[in-house]
Amino acid sequence: MTRRVAGWQSDCARRVLPAVEDAAQHTKLWWGAAAVMSLAGWRGRRAAVAGLASMAVAELVSNAVLKQVCERERPPKEWISHEDVHERPDSSSFPSGHTAAGVGFTAAVAAVWPLAGAVCAVPAAMVATERVHTGAHYPSDVAAGAVIGLAAAALVRKSPRLALRLLR
Repeated sequence: MTRRVAGWQSDCARRVLPAVEDAAQHTKLWWGAAAVMSLAGWRGRRAAVAGLASMAVAELVSNAVLKQVCERERPPKEWISHEDVHERPDSSSFPSGHTAAGVGFTAAVAAVWPLAGAVCAVPAAMVATERVHTGAHYPSDVAAGAVIGLAAAALVRKSPRLALRLLR
């Protein structure tokens, strides 16, 4: 499946996915979305805070815990048939922290403001696709990142105080 997704030759994938990768670096995409939502009044600010808290928990679990415990090589560069393979980090491929952050942010936002969550779901899906397309992750890494993001959103929704304690 990694080879198949990485082998997409569509012009749309070649134009859009690198831009998505740039926007998703260092969670800029989700911070920007939170800033825009916060301009929409009380509901938008509440959705932005929930999204950012969930994103932080998802990144903590995926990057600070699981990537340190699980050692998995990134997909071989030979599997990527295009030139969109950038320098990849030396960290474990498992799980996808980008996907965890995007899904965590989106799921938490959707619980507070469903329309904004639906809008955020589009770039979240594109980030997940981009991670496989550029050879940074296997599909299972992305799936695990999505599960972590959903769990983080559920934690923030059910126990916001516990989520905030984890971040301290």
